Amino acid sequence: MSESLLLVAFSQERPARLLINYLQVQGIAANYVQAAEPHSHGVHLLDQYQWAEAKQLSDEFIANPSAQKYQEAAWQTGERVNLSSTSIFYWPAMLYHLKHAPFTAVVLFVCLITYGLALIGFTEPYNWLQIFPLQQLADNHQWWRLIGPAFIHFSTLHIAFNLLWWWMLGKQIENTFGLSCLVLLFLFSAISSNVAQLLLDGPNFGGLSGVVYALVGCVWWLGWLRPSWGIGLPKPMIGFLLIWLVIGYTDILWIKMANTAHTAGLISGCLFAVVLSLMKTQKPNLDKDT
Repeated sequence: MSESLLLVAFSQERPARLLINYLQVQGIAANYVQAAEPHSHGVHLLDQYQWAEAKQLSDEFIANPSAQKYQEAAWQTGERVNLSSTSIFYWPAMLYHLKHAPFTAVVLFVCLITYGLALIGFTEPYNWLQIFPLQQLADNHQWWRLIGPAFIHFSTLHIAFNLLWWWMLGKQIENTFGLSCLVLLFLFSAISSNVAQLLLDGPNFGGLSGVVYALVGCVWWLGWLRPSWGIGLPKPMIGFLLIWLVIGYTDILWIKMANTAHTAGLISGCLFAVVLSLMKTQKPNLDKDT
């Protein structure tokens, strides 16, 4: 075993992960390495003596990345796939993604700035974003408040959990389907989850969780409805988030969760995935660099 060798690099993370899963199933040791360059998602070979076989398999993948065998390999290895730390916290790569996933970045920074201002005692943004009863909104026409709670967070753990998932899934959807698709999903899920929470429990809530569950539902169902697109979440992640959703209804946690917003968000994301799969008949483009 020697220093890893770059086998192939892609401009998106999804095809790199699919190829790595397939190589691992075939007994070839490979891992994922991210850099800051445009074609930054690298598949690295860990054993130089497997180069010839790995190169042949990678060429087959590039020729037909939507083949069912690659998605089957992803499911087989799903429980063993871990995101490397550089995929989230490597700053040059993060700067690259901020540029190429602008809406994901905008929402992230609005949440961070709003929370940071509240920490130093400037709570006016919270007052400006808080949702009001629907009759009051009909009178004052401050309709932005229907999405406002998505930008409000009440603790460091709360905002860290939400933004981690938003960053991971939001940029995946934006890079794959485009900025307008993510904007529509954000607006649809934010309004749906916030209005549902308002009607059942009143206006005193906040958080991006409803939108995050919509992203989870969208990616989850797209992986089921259109497996050839290569987008999806490992089954353990989906299981964890669904269990967390159920636990929220038991009231055994130390915090009060906006359970209705979570459920409405998940449903809206699943519905969005169904519509997207019906409207978009061709698979998303998998840009690559060989």
